[in-house]
Amino acid sequence: MTQATLDTMRVLTERRSVRHYDETFKLSKQEVEELLEWTTAAPSAWNLQHWHFTVFHSEEAKQQLAPIAYNQPAITSASAVIAILGDVQANRNYNPVYGPAVEAGGMTEDLFDSIKAQVEGAYQSEAYGRDAAMSNASLAAMQLMLAAEARGLSTLAMGGFDHQRFAETFITESRYVPVMLIAIGKAVEDAKKRPALRLPIDQVSTFL
Repeated sequence: MTQATLDTMRVLTERRSVRHYDETFKLSKQEVEELLEWTTAAPSAWNLQHWHFTVFHSEEAKQQLAPIAYNQPAITSASAVIAILGDVQANRNYNPVYGPAVEAGGMTEDLFDSIKAQVEGAYQSEAYGRDAAMSNASLAAMQLMLAAEARGLSTLAMGGFDHQRFAETFITESRYVPVMLIAIGKAVEDAKKRPALRLPIDQVSTFL
């Protein structure tokens, strides 16, 4: 194996969920933005990028979030908590994503119109829009956790929060729905030594 392969496998296999963080360790806004740049390289259906990120970076913001997330210790001890939001109207991203390609000559107008018709057809279903928002935003969430791990940071994915109260408090556009919270910081617990506790492959796979 190449060193690049070994490094990638380390990131994939050594990642652990961490619940307690070094409160003295701070990520700068620029460092968080760099992580988000890596995150947005995640794949998405039709490249519509069905995600938005609400970053709880200041101590005041994390304190406001804490009771909505049932006062989990990771909320206030982590350097930042990033809420992954799913975009149920990601079809609205089509023109901003593909318009520049048409203008630059990299995509024909016929192809642009053909794919846009597919997108708009799928989004006639409200259920499709929500399902696509949840699944594609989750791809971004995993990308964020792996990006953080590659930077020597630890993360915790949290679904345990009051989704309705979160939306009422922090979401101003109805097109977005909360998917999960990701805490990011420097671990104070030795999470890396914990066993992975994964089910064997023959229990989680079916070969046809």
